[in-house]
Amino acid sequence: MAAPAPAGAIAADGRALSIRDLVKEYRPGQPVLAGVSLEIAGRGLTAVIGPSGAGKSTLIRCINRLVEPTSGRILFLGQDLAALRGAALRRARRHIGMVFQEYNLVERLSVMENLLCGRLGYVSAFRAWARRFDPADIERAFALLDTVGLGDFANRRADALSGGQRQRVGIARAVMQEPDLLLADEPTSSLDPKTAVEIMELMTRLAGARDIPVIVNIHNVELARRFSRRVIGLAGGKVVFDGVPESLTEADLNRIYGGENWQEAT
Repeated sequence: MAAPAPAGAIAADGRALSIRDLVKEYRPGQPVLAGVSLEIAGRGLTAVIGPSGAGKSTLIRCINRLVEPTSGRILFLGQDLAALRGAALRRARRHIGMVFQEYNLVERLSVMENLLCGRLGYVSAFRAWARRFDPADIERAFALLDTVGLGDFANRRADALSGGQRQRVGIARAVMQEPDLLLADEPTSSLDPKTAVEIMELMTRLAGARDIPVIVNIHNVELARRFSRRVIGLAGGKVVFDGVPESLTEADLNRIYGGENWQEAT
């Protein structure tokens, strides 16, 4: 297993993420994450792979506190995200964009309105309720729609879009937050192979142009190899591989997925 980057080097990077001894138990004594420690640099795409139940989604969701960690620390932008509550947690979440497997769009709203939801953390409750957004945000949303290939869909309802189009909106919405970290939880699992490649290309290109680090939980090993700078393999809630895609061997995959028929588990 390749060694992770030194903690000192990571600490010098303003968008670095440090996960220390992270434990999550949904049932007492049955950890889904069993003391995970990772140092993740503030640039590039990191892919998290592993079989179902390995803790991939739980790891992603603990980082932005959609799931409450049982113990451990999640250090980002000078704060321990695991310790934040209330308004402090809401402010921290502004800096973390999220792309979901099932898109999580507001189906009855237009594509443009869904994009502008990415700015809700920056406007007052009244302005959010009245859907009054800064003209600069609206202009940027139109530019993002052009970038993701949906420039003609601004007024289309979200429920009228295909799966690939919905995921493009989800990525653009996350980027609208101007995040310092982008998380993606199985962003391609509901898509056909061609669209999955297009979505990974889009996410990598958008994040790369803005120098936003990305952590993506993904089942497809070949997509992980193709688009990531670093692959983390989870099995049984523990890190069993951490290295560059080129160093990921068949033996590593057997260890991650628990046997020689690992392709059948992905």
